[in-house]
Amino acid sequence: MITVLLVDDHPVVRSGLQGMLAGEPDITVVGEAGSADEAVTAARALRPTVVLMDLRMPGGDGVTATSGVLAAVPGTRVVVLTTYESDTDILRAVEAGAAGYLLKDASRADLVAAIRSAARGETVLAPSVATRLVDRIRRPQAADTLSPRELEVLRLVANGLSNVEIGRELFISEATVKTHLLRAFAKLGVSDRTAAVTAVIAAGLLDPPRP
Repeated sequence: MITVLLVDDHPVVRSGLQGMLAGEPDITVVGEAGSADEAVTAARALRPTVVLMDLRMPGGDGVTATSGVLAAVPGTRVVVLTTYESDTDILRAVEAGAAGYLLKDASRADLVAAIRSAARGETVLAPSVATRLVDRIRRPQAADTLSPRELEVLRLVANGLSNVEIGRELFISEATVKTHLLRAFAKLGVSDRTAAVTAVIAAGLLDPPRP
């Protein structure tokens, strides 16, 4: 029997997943959790075969929870189930040890098949996610293509400066700051300032900001 732990901060989502899996003879939901901390505690107690893990939750994100679950129960397989599919989200989840990455628009059949595949030790990726990962591997390291000015702008973003403040610091207009940021986002495959800073820090091009 494949035992499953559902982790999502929305009760209605957990109920929906329960309903989708209820009729499967070889799959049983053994527990639920609504936060990262609850996920680790429940996994340690229930030792499920597969954990369906949301990414954005209170008390720590799904990536942190994935690392915690795998440290507590090494044999468990974690499959991320989320609405987010940015390169940064995907890479962070995979690097944390997730066995799969699905989107919440997956069909019931795809979800069930993914759980069974994960339980067999296979890697499970939504088609769009697999494509993004392949593209990421094939193209040059995006962070290395950033211009010195784009990197300088991101350094100031990491230090907590607004676009207006960055413009004053670098003696350029706010519109020019936005242009540099948009170009950096495109190169890094991200859509916001936080993800861009995370990507360049991960690439070793910026030191993490001091607390």
